[in-house]
Amino acid sequence: MVEFAIVAPVFFLLVLTMFEFTRLNVLRHTADNAAYEAARAAMVPGSDAASATAKANQLLNVVGARGATVTINPSNITTATDEVTVTVSVPLDQNGWVAPKFTRGDTFTTSSTVRTERVRTH
Repeated sequence: MVEFAIVAPVFFLLVLTMFEFTRLNVLRHTADNAAYEAARAAMVPGSDAASATAKANQLLNVVGARGATVTINPSNITTATDEVTVTVSVPLDQNGWVAPKFTRGDTFTTSSTVRTERVRTH
């Protein structure tokens, strides 16, 4: 019983740490994927920044990312737009279980830039 009392706190700390890092890793990969998929949604003709933002938020909602911000650059996509950049930021202190105590102010920020499929008309 004494061995359990010594080993159990360390064991449970390691298990909780594994869960926390797994959760943060899922959030990071989801933010990467959301930026890429939103950029792909914005690159096609007839698309706009609102549909790209909706696509990114849809993917972020799957994992329950709270407080995420999606920025589309340029915000007004026209036929003259050559590239679209989507930036996704996920604050860690709003999305961890244990980490908020240690990650105050830290944010995952990722972006994806793609060339558009629009044809310029002069």
